[in-house]
Amino acid sequence: MADTNDHLIGLLLGAEEDWPTAFEALASRLGVVKAPDGSQHRVSTERLTIEPFNLRDKARQDLVIDRLAHWYYHPREWLKKVAIMDDVYLLNSPFTFQSMEKHSAYCVLMRLGMHVPDTVLVPYKNPLDNVRWAYTSAKYNKPFDLASLADDLGYPMFMKPFDGGAWRGVSMIRDRDELMRAYDESGEMLMHLQKAVDDFDVFARALTIGPETMVMNFRPDEPMHNRYAVQHGFLEPAIGQEAVTIAQTVNAFFRWEFNSCEMLVKDGVVHPIDYANACPDVAVTSLHYYFPWAMKALLKWSLFCVATGRHCRSQPDAEPWFAVADDDSLDYGAKLAAYQRLADEYFERDRYQEFCATALPHLDELVLDWVDSDEFRTLLTSTIQQTYPPHEWERFEGHLGGLTRMWVDDERSRLGSGASTADETVVGGPAPAVVTE
Repeated sequence: MADTNDHLIGLLLGAEEDWPTAFEALASRLGVVKAPDGSQHRVSTERLTIEPFNLRDKARQDLVIDRLAHWYYHPREWLKKVAIMDDVYLLNSPFTFQSMEKHSAYCVLMRLGMHVPDTVLVPYKNPLDNVRWAYTSAKYNKPFDLASLADDLGYPMFMKPFDGGAWRGVSMIRDRDELMRAYDESGEMLMHLQKAVDDFDVFARALTIGPETMVMNFRPDEPMHNRYAVQHGFLEPAIGQEAVTIAQTVNAFFRWEFNSCEMLVKDGVVHPIDYANACPDVAVTSLHYYFPWAMKALLKWSLFCVATGRHCRSQPDAEPWFAVADDDSLDYGAKLAAYQRLADEYFERDRYQEFCATALPHLDELVLDWVDSDEFRTLLTSTIQQTYPPHEWERFEGHLGGLTRMWVDDERSRLGSGASTADETVVGGPAPAVVTE
């Protein structure tokens, strides 16, 4: 009998309890899985603590899912250490954080020919807390006319921080008065002005985990629990595929493997507007219907990485992407197809699909049974009671419980029809769905 390879997955967490509890519960139920090469694997999980560490200490973890190091420097340095010295796989790597902001993603997507709205970076409104500011700004900062610049860009527009995150500091700008007020309030934040895609048809948000992407109909003006509309196939197939390709392109380019992206669709054109999130939303209170998909995708990708010995790459390799972008013989559609092939190569899509089909044929039923269990309902109730005031508990039990129950019914119907999710890259949900081959 073959030896079983044990793999430890570390969870580096902030204030979250819901998805880590779900991930732990599902991982504990997996048991021993058999990879296509005949090797056997078993995963366990642990929540990581913050404590002193010797740089020569050997890490016990094979993979770490990081939700903390984008703002907490001590664990960030531990992640760097275990990646460099111990070959621990990271979702995501802190070596990508400097580029994990809107600005770099805009530049790359523009270079690749995507339809990013016109965007301008403007200097800080207030002086930085640096003794060299006065001399440098007096000598080298070129005066500029913000109002004139905005007139050239055209109203309406958005002012938003170049690095973004949780909608911090985002303002809709309709006229000069709003422009000046927003700029005054920006303080020491470095801001973009970006032309609005006015009267867009659809706001789509894509959550990508490894090679899998769920594109969801997003309603940003709604409360968080109601922003993700449960609407299957809400984009035309070609538009849905483009949304998936753009999301996987930016992730594969920057080596981001757990990321959410936003785009506006107007008159058949996909406009990327936000393409970097070091800590994407996977809360059950916001994802609800899509929460089981996210947990399943995260578990599959984590297991694939540790069981196959996938190497964690943290530095972009721009050359193959820019070679496609600069090929004048290719139209936009041909370039998208080439970008998708590069993304598939980075994420080892064929190998991943084979692994899931061989090692995890039972995972769909396992996740369905757990979401349909008393244990999941207890988790949902606990999360509701930690998130909302008591007078709203009953309302959210009905709302979130009903949406997750809808997923259970849909998933049971899908599995009963014999459908497969070896590669569950979809637009809006499991059926009817746009599925990329």
